[in-house]
Amino acid sequence: MVVAHEFGHFVVAKLCGVRVEAFSVGFGPRLFGVKYGGTDYKVCLLPLGGFVKMTGEIPGEEQHVDDPGAFTSHPRWQRMLIGVAGPVSNFVLAFVLMLLYFGWINEVPNLPQSTVEYVTLNSLAAKAGIEPGDVIRSFGAVSNPDLETLLETARRDAGQTVPVTLERGGKQVTTQLSLPSGEGQSGSLNMPAIGLDLHYADGPIGVNLVTTGSPAEKAGLRANDSIVAVDGHAFHSLDPFIDYLQDGKGKDVTLAVERNGKPLPPMAVHPEEQGNRWILGFEGKSPALPPIERRPMGFGDAVTASRDFCTTSSMLVVDMLERLLKHQASIKQLSGPVGIAQVAGQAAETKYWWPKFEVAAEISVNLGILNLLPFPILDGGMILFLLIESLMRHDISMEIKERIYQAAVVVIVVFFVYVSYNDVSKLSIFMRGKP
Repeated sequence: MVVAHEFGHFVVAKLCGVRVEAFSVGFGPRLFGVKYGGTDYKVCLLPLGGFVKMTGEIPGEEQHVDDPGAFTSHPRWQRMLIGVAGPVSNFVLAFVLMLLYFGWINEVPNLPQSTVEYVTLNSLAAKAGIEPGDVIRSFGAVSNPDLETLLETARRDAGQTVPVTLERGGKQVTTQLSLPSGEGQSGSLNMPAIGLDLHYADGPIGVNLVTTGSPAEKAGLRANDSIVAVDGHAFHSLDPFIDYLQDGKGKDVTLAVERNGKPLPPMAVHPEEQGNRWILGFEGKSPALPPIERRPMGFGDAVTASRDFCTTSSMLVVDMLERLLKHQASIKQLSGPVGIAQVAGQAAETKYWWPKFEVAAEISVNLGILNLLPFPILDGGMILFLLIESLMRHDISMEIKERIYQAAVVVIVVFFVYVSYNDVSKLSIFMRGKP
């Protein structure tokens, strides 16, 4: 993801006539490479991303002031384009990855029917009289739709009212369901815009880790526990459980939990509000999925699904940053290299392609957005400096720039160490409770 980011800087810098001294995959001592057109294309010892070295880009390189190939010798608008090219490359990469997934793979559960697991209060589905446990026997013009067919039909008939036939307790119930307009499903297995959470996994909800000091930890929940039921509702995945918590608006929930295959006494948990959401403070494990089959989308649907995925991922990042600034979320929820490596490892261990593409695309989106933040040494900080200089019609003093960059480096290093420590403390060997 970092190499793709740097490649964006590299391409636009070359197009603008900036001399690129090095394009490196990795850091540290040079292992091998080739020099061509004044650029050293090399692979270095430490495979932790990469970098692009442009002549005169580092503050204080005054010996390049009169060099026409130097970064600082080019118009500010060109330097801004070079700065924004890296994050844009990350967004493009995420979109292309998801387009490849949806257009050539698109793994979907091979289930013979669509069963409703939960219906969100006051939703379109609730107004239509749909209830948990209902089996959808017809949806619009489609009979006995499986999950993917149901989602495809909902996308196609968006903005319309469709007839729905349900099987409930051995009897058939007919109703009319109004579909929202313009709601992309992003390849998801639920239908949150409609208020439906569909059954697509078997078994209880697994607990991967529990946040220190959270309501879940205070109630006694531990890593590797299994949540069999919530207030008597047997949820099998996190989506319906999360919707149920939001509908409760902070009401206490009672968890039926198993540990090492043995039931524990019921756990009463009081949800905690963070931002506009209610949480218990634990991370769930991937559910046990049914047999999966590949059903690639048509190009148009793949483009739409990829766009929706990238938009949703971007909004999640922006929402988290907003909550952090408003002190509505804890910095402990952030992850650094160790946390990313752990998530990537879990995705690599699965036998399906979806987690691999999802994690890769989300990391790329995160990298793009974070680099646009107006913080010194990030691309957004450089762009901010250039905008200020454009308004002032002269360069900011080099001494001021150097001091700001030095302070920024210290802040970044401290932040890096903190999130790395936070990641390590979340590892199972440091978690309290039985593994």
